[in-house]
Amino acid sequence: MIQTLTEGDREHIVRQFVTWEQFQALESAFADIGGVRLTYCEGVLEILGIKRSDEMIRTLLGALLGQYFMIKHIWFVSTGAYTQSLQGRAKFQSDLSYNFDTEKEISDLCIEVVVTSGNVAKLRKYQLLEVPEVWFWEEGKISIFCLRSGDYVQSSHSLCLPDLDIEHLEQCLLMDSQLDAMLALADKYK
Repeated sequence: MIQTLTEGDREHIVRQFVTWEQFQALESAFADIGGVRLTYCEGVLEILGIKRSDEMIRTLLGALLGQYFMIKHIWFVSTGAYTQSLQGRAKFQSDLSYNFDTEKEISDLCIEVVVTSGNVAKLRKYQLLEVPEVWFWEEGKISIFCLRSGDYVQSSHSLCLPDLDIEHLEQCLLMDSQLDAMLALADKYK
């Protein structure tokens, strides 16, 4: 089954029952094509077009979190959108990912800017790698999921960043000016 969604400047294709070998062949075919991200999780292939509006949210969120880490003196390693993989089962890139306290192979926090619905289904790939916390930004809201006893539980606050005001962060992300967003976050944590 192929499902295509075009919503403004968003493009998303999902294909089920894809083997790992088929995914690897498609990944090779798309290697030199910019602006496209492929994700694989247990037979489900997603092909996602990366658009300017999504990148604007991603980069602003990264800048705001970096500023928060600096203000709060939080030791972190930003691992960006590096490829995370479990051979034969999952391969994907988060929009942002972070380690805290020490550098690790598996990120402590992964964040996705969601361009389609179904973020709970997207948790499986993170569950396979046992990522402790996952955020999804979708339509101006951040949903937080924390791994507990092997399953994700939705939370109103971050376990990795318990003092971060998520509602304020959401408001900053919706501001017209990125400068105003950065200033608003700085004012909040003076």
